[in-house]
Amino acid sequence: MLLQEAAGAAHPLSGTLAEWIWLVPALPFLGFVVNGLLSLVPATHLGPADPSAAGHEHGQAGHEDRGAHDDHHHVTRHRNAGIVSLVGPAVLGLAFALTAAIFIGMLGAHAEAPFVRTLFPWIVTGDLTLNAALQVDQLSIVMTMVVTGVGFLIHVFSVGYMQDDPGYPRYFAYLNLFVFFMLVLVLGASYPVMFVGWEGVGLCSYLLIGFWFTDKANADAGKKAFVMNRIGDFGFLVAMFLLFANLGTLDFAAVSGRAAELGEGGAVITAIGLFFFLGCAGKSAQIPLYTWLPDAMAGPTPVSALIHAATMVTAGVYLVARSAAIFSLTPVASLTVALVGAITALFAATIGLKQWDIKKVLAYSTVSQLGYMFIGVGVGAYSAGVFHLVTHAFFKALLFLGSGSVIFAMHRAFHHTGSHADAQDMRNMGGLRRFMPWTFGLMWIATLAIAGIPPLSGFFSKDEILASVFARTSHSTLAEASWAGIPGSALLMLIYVLGLAAALLTAVYMTRMMLYTFHGPNRSGDAERSHLAEAPWIMTIPLAVLGVLSATGGLINLPAFLGAPAQKLHHWLEPVTGAASMHITHGEEAHLALGTEMALIALAVAIAVAGMAYAYARLKPAALVPKDQSPAAHGIERVLEHKYYVDEIYDRTIVRPVVALSRRVLWRGMDTGLIDGLFVNGSAYFMRSLGWMGARLQSGQVGTYAWVLVIGVLAVLGAFSLS
Repeated sequence: MLLQEAAGAAHPLSGTLAEWIWLVPALPFLGFVVNGLLSLVPATHLGPADPSAAGHEHGQAGHEDRGAHDDHHHVTRHRNAGIVSLVGPAVLGLAFALTAAIFIGMLGAHAEAPFVRTLFPWIVTGDLTLNAALQVDQLSIVMTMVVTGVGFLIHVFSVGYMQDDPGYPRYFAYLNLFVFFMLVLVLGASYPVMFVGWEGVGLCSYLLIGFWFTDKANADAGKKAFVMNRIGDFGFLVAMFLLFANLGTLDFAAVSGRAAELGEGGAVITAIGLFFFLGCAGKSAQIPLYTWLPDAMAGPTPVSALIHAATMVTAGVYLVARSAAIFSLTPVASLTVALVGAITALFAATIGLKQWDIKKVLAYSTVSQLGYMFIGVGVGAYSAGVFHLVTHAFFKALLFLGSGSVIFAMHRAFHHTGSHADAQDMRNMGGLRRFMPWTFGLMWIATLAIAGIPPLSGFFSKDEILASVFARTSHSTLAEASWAGIPGSALLMLIYVLGLAAALLTAVYMTRMMLYTFHGPNRSGDAERSHLAEAPWIMTIPLAVLGVLSATGGLINLPAFLGAPAQKLHHWLEPVTGAASMHITHGEEAHLALGTEMALIALAVAIAVAGMAYAYARLKPAALVPKDQSPAAHGIERVLEHKYYVDEIYDRTIVRPVVALSRRVLWRGMDTGLIDGLFVNGSAYFMRSLGWMGARLQSGQVGTYAWVLVIGVLAVLGAFSLS
């Protein structure tokens, strides 16, 4: 039976639908169980008498070999596809409906304290007592709405996108499990429960990125994501150990209430903040642990949308916001979060300028936008960081699913003509607005949103982050601190400038993507052109919903100068992050003068427009040629195309030395040489030698035994005589 904490009886949400919060993650888990069992059933009935068995098996293998390129033209659907198509999205739809109902109940309850739903005692040992408990508060419910809402749309899109894949039930089982663990992450009432979800999404990312595991590149991409995340997870674990050693608790509510005991700006709380951020850097792909995220494009495109938009990569931002009470007390850790976020935002944006794979452009865009979120939460503007997380979920999901529709259409055309051209390379596209008008229009909405063009959602969230940084350059604990000898105020101004530069480049590379994909002449080929068409309705409807959200999402947190309807999300999150944010600004809201704020808005809009105008003037889609006719890049363009050779640097400085050390020292030296050679084989040789000597002594000749006995007696007598 579910247990309710004693304090819960007096809580405003006690006795409401919040009591059923456990059903929200339970529903996706149920979907995982059902679809997982269905995935164990073969796709078709094959037997010795089936004359098509060999050809069908060949078709399956061929499809999986083409999986890295998102092919969708298998000859036969899985026989359980109908049930899977219903169960997979339905559990997410029900979870979203329940979450929305709980959210509506919270609007009238005015609950300041979190509502904790204890499920069962989990770990009770020594001084550590942990319950498996879920926490409903203003922050967790926002995250849950995003995860279930956007996740539901991605599941619906997947029904059309993955319809012909022989691993269709397995795909939805993984997808449901992924959402389950993400919900555990955002709803957990303590760091250990959160860590269960944290590790779970890491596992599921490995399964989904390497979904088409028969292709080595896909399998390697999954392993890379898994290993890079384990590096970050080490930081999360160390931070938890330090917290428990110094506070004796790991519950969110208790840690927030007692964080001041660690001392403001002290070594311990700074170490905790930095180790937590190491975990964030791994999970949310910040420098230097960002390289796994672009490789995650090896998975199906809806997986990319789910990971990049609404779930896994936002976990680090959520962790910082959830730990606001800790980060607000350590200016060094907070400035580190903001600075690394700013550098990552600009660095990834430069790489996006010269990528040709449409999904790789969006992947580096995600890395860059995550940097923006970390700028927000790093400077203590936690609501601004969460605001951008929400709007980014809308327009980035739209961009990824839109790219999925483009790839779907390109593959369909290439499949009809037997072409082996790369369906994800923008050089093989062009002019698609004539064939895919809905996708074209909706993706332009998302592009304008991410570029920061008003009045779309991305404009409001990005502007709030930049304004928050500028406002904290004075009269804040961050401005008064120092980071590696650099005054905090100067560092914050640098972060603001880096944010503006990243915004400029975002407008450039996103406009470039749209121009090369949808504008100019079509480069797909004469034979392929007649087969280009809009995606099925089940894939287009989620795009339309996300288009509306991308256009209007900014309404949830309008700028403060608009008065009464403004900053709804900011005020909503105040019970969770308000005190920590106010501590950084010395107990006062970080407001800018109206003239200053309007000037900053004008500057941000001018930069976005300038970036788009530059791309329009500089880029000539008509001059672009297909991929197989394109000349090799040179100079800085080659460096950007190869992503600054960071993967190659990691390979030569870390991977190869570790492999060489493992092979020569650990394997050949320790394992084969010392353990097998000396201990195992050496002891066997020693015992064999003893046996050989014993065998020589046991000759069976009585005369020899007599002589040995005489010699032995004489030796003993001689020894006594000499003594």
